[in-house]
Amino acid sequence: MAIPNIITNITVPLLGMVDMAIVGHLSSTHIGAITIGTSIFNLIYWNFGFLRMGTSGFTAQAYGARNFDEAVKIFVRAFGLALFIAAALIILQYPISLLARLIFNGSKEVIDLALTYFFVRIWAAPATLGLYSIKGWFIGMQNSKLPMWIAIFINVVNIICSLLFVLVFHWDIAGVALGTVIAQYSGLLVGLFFARKYYGRMIRRHIRIRESLKWKEMKAFFKVNSDIFLRTVCLAAVFTFVTSASGKISDEVLAIDALLLQFFTLFSYIMDGFAYAGESLVGRFIGARDPKQLRSSVRWLLVWGMGLTLIFTVVYAIFGEGILHIFSDDEAIIAGTMHYRFWILAIPICGFSAFLFDGIFIGATASRTMRNAMFIASAAFFITYYLGQYIFSDGGTLPLTEFIANNILWTAFLLYLTLRGVLLAFRLKPDVYVSAR
Repeated sequence: MAIPNIITNITVPLLGMVDMAIVGHLSSTHIGAITIGTSIFNLIYWNFGFLRMGTSGFTAQAYGARNFDEAVKIFVRAFGLALFIAAALIILQYPISLLARLIFNGSKEVIDLALTYFFVRIWAAPATLGLYSIKGWFIGMQNSKLPMWIAIFINVVNIICSLLFVLVFHWDIAGVALGTVIAQYSGLLVGLFFARKYYGRMIRRHIRIRESLKWKEMKAFFKVNSDIFLRTVCLAAVFTFVTSASGKISDEVLAIDALLLQFFTLFSYIMDGFAYAGESLVGRFIGARDPKQLRSSVRWLLVWGMGLTLIFTVVYAIFGEGILHIFSDDEAIIAGTMHYRFWILAIPICGFSAFLFDGIFIGATASRTMRNAMFIASAAFFITYYLGQYIFSDGGTLPLTEFIANNILWTAFLLYLTLRGVLLAFRLKPDVYVSAR
């Protein structure tokens, strides 16, 4: 289960890295713009991550109970809701762009470039959110290979289109965005093709669209997903704030933190491969009422997570500067990034448990606990950041240099990651293990 998910998730940061590498060789302004543009969509799409997470948890439990009628209903609910939300986003794209100008900090040139990227990529919303529901459903059905092939296909198309549009047609950052749009719709078509090929008979036998969309039928779906939505709002707020605070310090720090976040992104998506396996297996064994297999799955997820954490820490320690040269040839930015090498090494250690426990609790549909843990961790992030700002500002006693300001930001961010994992660990037995009894 984990290996195809890891391959799937490796392709996601690979795409972002290719985009970063393409624009990173244009200018540091483009690095900041692609970072802000990507953050806008993170802020949007992360809030609707329940379309994948809630779908996989519910579907896995239906699969474990061999209730395929309910599994098909979940697919209809998730995909229909995805298209409705996507239509609303396209209609509201101009107000969203105005809000983005208020939220994100940076020079006018950086913001203008970021919004150029936004106004092209927003048209991929139906495909992107539709794929969330399709991938979540496949994962819940214990099939992690289909999302892998979809992700590989999307990323190959995206890389080819982005390179063609930027390097050959010279469409600048708009070319990168257009490559994403084309790739997302191509991936949606492939996902629907797979659904028909591998599950077409089951879907035709059990599909009842009106019954699936009745409020009584959808109430539990919305209850869990509303908790995941609130959790994801906090997650998006933290990551958006990191980018915004970086830009407020300076354009140089914004570029530095964009490179630092690539290390986080690479680790997080690989670790999420195991988290997705956790969603599938935990949900399946809860649905099947098999506590022995449930505990075994959780134990091995954590063992593999700790092993990967050790490997990533060593790789980042040895090859960190070389990895930076993949993203940019700006020696000043690379040298500035290496001043924060400690945070590069701390990312795997502080973050691994948060990713794994997210998958475990999603599989158990223990969304309230996830929501509450995120509330506490996010509050700790903002308290730590503003307390540090006060200590090293005019209200305090020490000078607030750019270097200190950015270290305060990263201290708050790593504390936030650590708390997420610790808080969920304390709730493992009462919220997950008891569900399989």
